[in-house]
Amino acid sequence: MFSEKKQRTATVEPGTAQNRINEGTKINGDVSSTGFFRIDGEIRGDVTTPSKIVLGKTGVIIGTLTCENADIEGKIKGNLKIAGTLSLKSTAYIEGDVEVGKLAVEPGATLNASCIMKGKQPKNISASQNVNPEAEKTHPFDRQQRLKKVPESSQNG
Repeated sequence: MFSEKKQRTATVEPGTAQNRINEGTKINGDVSSTGFFRIDGEIRGDVTTPSKIVLGKTGVIIGTLTCENADIEGKIKGNLKIAGTLSLKSTAYIEGDVEVGKLAVEPGATLNASCIMKGKQPKNISASQNVNPEAEKTHPFDRQQRLKKVPESSQNG
């Protein structure tokens, strides 16, 4: 009973450790961690974490950034895959393809990218897709359209 070793499943959960890449540091290659990242240097490669990324004003990423949340003040050339919130500060410069859950952009930020927002789909999405195109063309105050909907017996009376 006590001698049995239970196998733990390896799940990637955000860690509490903070990783920092300081200004003046250049990394060529992919970077992966389970903890929070603060990047003020330059990374040429993919950056992956299930946690948060903060890219400082002097930070540069040339490659794919995959994380939960990101605060960007620096420059990214490549793809971004942010499951949660992407916050672009006024000094941010993004060039590439962006896939986010939520997007916050301060005035002054540059976003030269195609952006796809991946959020929760509304429950009645199928109902909104089956809208009658004729109904979209009518105006609610159009008298002719209202008269068409009223039965003829009530118009004569």
